[in-house]
Amino acid sequence: MAPSSATLGVLDALTWYRATLGEAPSHAPLRKDLRVDVAIIGAGLTGLSAALDLAEQGVRTAVLEAGPIGWGATGRNGGQICTGYTVSMKSFEKHLGRHGAQETFAISEEAKALIRERCEKYDIDCALAWGYLICANKPSQMDDLKEWAEELAAYGYDRCRIIDKATLEAEHLGSRVYHGALVDPGAGHFHPLKYAYGLARAAEEAGARIFEHSPVLEVEEERDGGIVLSCAEGHVRCDHLIIAANAYLGRLFPRLARRILPVASYVIATEPLGEERARGLIKRNEAVADANFVVDYFRLTPDHRLLFGGRCSYTGWHPKDLAAFMRPRMLRVFPQLADAEIDFAWGGHIAITMNRMPDAGILGRQGRILYAQGYSGQGVALSGMMGRLMAERILGMSNRFELFTRIRHIPFPGGVLRRPTHALGMLYYRLKDLVG
Repeated sequence: MAPSSATLGVLDALTWYRATLGEAPSHAPLRKDLRVDVAIIGAGLTGLSAALDLAEQGVRTAVLEAGPIGWGATGRNGGQICTGYTVSMKSFEKHLGRHGAQETFAISEEAKALIRERCEKYDIDCALAWGYLICANKPSQMDDLKEWAEELAAYGYDRCRIIDKATLEAEHLGSRVYHGALVDPGAGHFHPLKYAYGLARAAEEAGARIFEHSPVLEVEEERDGGIVLSCAEGHVRCDHLIIAANAYLGRLFPRLARRILPVASYVIATEPLGEERARGLIKRNEAVADANFVVDYFRLTPDHRLLFGGRCSYTGWHPKDLAAFMRPRMLRVFPQLADAEIDFAWGGHIAITMNRMPDAGILGRQGRILYAQGYSGQGVALSGMMGRLMAERILGMSNRFELFTRIRHIPFPGGVLRRPTHALGMLYYRLKDLVG
């Protein structure tokens, strides 16, 4: 679905990703009726990943996107490739048991490897870099980071180490606000929009068809099992449907929309700082996030800017001057940037679930409609992997997708209480971030 006019204020700003994309092919809208094996709603990382895997197996595939490729969270996020999930693995154990939780963790590791493999296989130049810091805003968070490192090690991921404040400042970060950090060499960052266009190119070369500016207006499941998608100037009939719209689902599937809450996050990018000054901020070119519930995240770009994000909004309200809104957060971490201009400022939405675990499922009378959404801030890697899992299920190659369908999700409250109720709950976490 296309965004409402109320959200366009944060979505129509030029992102650094679009500005540095270079020449990218455009795709015509759907203007005819089409028959395919699989239709996909959404040309973000989830949908493009599924389209690539399906097309390479000879499956006739069409992708319908309301805007240009990567218009949603794919082209607006912080570009940070994270390890694991937003919540502790104990949450997965409650739903899936230890064996199932171990399998979901292995899938999250495969998600990171999939990015590396595809960059190499399809020659995608997206400035992929490895190294990640999670920084403690207060001393008590150091215990949380140690516990997280121990949990990861218990799941077979023993690459993380804990460093103190002195080591963090001497070897990693030109900031004095943090009390230490967890160092993760197996996570990293990249240019997500260039990566998305690389997936789109590879999928088209394999035979997939992509239609931009083609919002799906209606989906109908016919008695014979066929599924019909209606756009403004054409229809697509298919045997299987993948819903990969996430926070940009709109009102097309009200049942799914109730299971997620679109949350706004904002990003700014400074003017080019020069290599020496930029490396003085983040000495090893690592991606960085803090350990708060309401996270600040930042990294360097290949043209030596600082890209800084955070300041989530759960109310639907968006600031008119994003740069002024975000700048104090950046200066709290890096006061030495007081003279730096802000060249880009943009916003976008992520989809969170009530339990902060990915929401995936199977719909339709014959189980031919699949969806994945609600990555809750960890979607840069997980989204592409969920696309692969849905493709695997349609191809009959594995049942790994069903693992995530076993996770129970509670819908958010509806009606006028939907956002105010959640915003009130988030106030508790903001206060907790402040006072510990």
